[in-house]
Amino acid sequence: MTSAAIHGASAPDWLLVLRRYVLFSAVAHLVWEIGHIPLYTIWLEGTWGEIAFAIVHCTGGDILIAMSTMLLSLFLVGDATWPFERVRRVLVVAVAFGVAYTVFSEWLNIVVRAAWAYREIMPVVPILDAGLTPLLQWVIVPTFAYLAALRLPRGALGLRPGA
Repeated sequence: MTSAAIHGASAPDWLLVLRRYVLFSAVAHLVWEIGHIPLYTIWLEGTWGEIAFAIVHCTGGDILIAMSTMLLSLFLVGDATWPFERVRRVLVVAVAFGVAYTVFSEWLNIVVRAAWAYREIMPVVPILDAGLTPLLQWVIVPTFAYLAALRLPRGALGLRPGA
């Protein structure tokens, strides 16, 4: 995929795309955490303060995971032409790392540490024994954030040309 096909005449540079990716990831993960916290037992058993802390804490972790998976995927499959080339490859690897980490984290924190628990209304993926919404989160949010970071016009965030 060429730069012109993705970005038109004025393509963003790699640093701007990464900044946008982190910003969009942060907002989308916060919204997702707020949306799916009722599927965890803390929704019924926790205080409002504990629920708010869990949302902020989990969103912070999500941001770190998003940055780590993106940087790792860029390290492994990106090159100097990114974000103009290897766009799909970088996204697929980042999503794969995010989903793999989620499966591990859900197992560690539910089965081993018992740090959190699902309510009976949480759909669980049988073979993975992980919640459906955390898995979908690591497919949908990084994909949305990545595509938005690549396609948003430079001036849409109030950035002047060359900034």
